[in-house]
Amino acid sequence: METWDCIRARRNVRQFAEGSVPDEHLDQILEAGRRAPSSRNWQPWDFVLVTDRQRLEEQAQVWVGAGHVAKSAATIALVIPKADDDLRRDWAQYDLGQATMAMMLAATDLGVGTAHAAVNDQDLACRILGLPDDRVCAYLVALGRPDRPLTPIRKPDRRPFDDVVHRERW
Repeated sequence: METWDCIRARRNVRQFAEGSVPDEHLDQILEAGRRAPSSRNWQPWDFVLVTDRQRLEEQAQVWVGAGHVAKSAATIALVIPKADDDLRRDWAQYDLGQATMAMMLAATDLGVGTAHAAVNDQDLACRILGLPDDRVCAYLVALGRPDRPLTPIRKPDRRPFDDVVHRERW
């Protein structure tokens, strides 16, 4: 798929069809995250790939909006160091946004649906994932075969272009 088509086709998929995502696709999606831009090339992230059904169902409990994780074929947990100051926390969050989008676009290109989720219950997330004490699970990215094909969306549910884009000044 062309990059522009990927951008226009990507949508949150929370209803997954049965079936797994091939390992080589999962590796390519993870590699896209690993190659994402990072402030000062810090690369604060680690990614934990979960495919075990019981573990996915447990992960779905870390946030009220993460129910789709239970039905995903795989979920990537985005893990970062615990923030010792606001600046490092902000850098990590920005970097994770770039890694997340890189993974989501790579997945779309492969025909894999994605949806992100926050993490509210850190104790549960850390226990499920076996994280070291100096790490937290920032987000989850659920992956699976989409319930309907990923094709460019002609009329996205987005604010109008001219309401969002300002040139030179507000």
